[in-house]
Amino acid sequence: MTEEELYKKLEYTNHTREQRGTMATFILDNPSLILTLLSIILRVEDVISCRASWILECVVRKNKDLLYPYLDEFTLLLPKVQLDSSIRPIAKICELLIISYYAKTPNKSQQHLNKKHLERITTACFDWLIGDHKVAAQAYSMTTLQLLGKTFAWIHPELKILLEQNYHTGSAAYKARARMVLKKIGSA
Repeated sequence: MTEEELYKKLEYTNHTREQRGTMATFILDNPSLILTLLSIILRVEDVISCRASWILECVVRKNKDLLYPYLDEFTLLLPKVQLDSSIRPIAKICELLIISYYAKTPNKSQQHLNKKHLERITTACFDWLIGDHKVAAQAYSMTTLQLLGKTFAWIHPELKILLEQNYHTGSAAYKARARMVLKKIGSA
């Protein structure tokens, strides 16, 4: 399937769980399309890129293994994603990968994510946290950065300052996640 054919298929996919699930199943059955999906996500000003991001999130939730061969491409696209509807699922994918990476039981995330990937995810998460983005992307970024602080010692002090600085102006959801992360950082 060409990129344009997949693009056309995404044009007819809406935000409903049913349609996202159907499209995710299609990608799961055709994992060679992951790179094509990433190419569509890179059309950062196109609303169809958001749909591609939603589908990638669904795919990664079901099978992270399919993304591992494309971690270089995925982490390189992080700073390029612009639309909030794309940033939220991309931030969630980062959170899922990092939660897996820091799991106590050995897993493939620990084998495939390298220092460069972790650094790119760190940079993107700080950008999403500092920038004017929706609370979901910021919440995912908080959790991701809290875990990455286990590898990069400088993250926790910076994250703590940032969360305390923005706490009073944050939404209820922002404050709830910030409290949870600050508590974990404090006990680290």
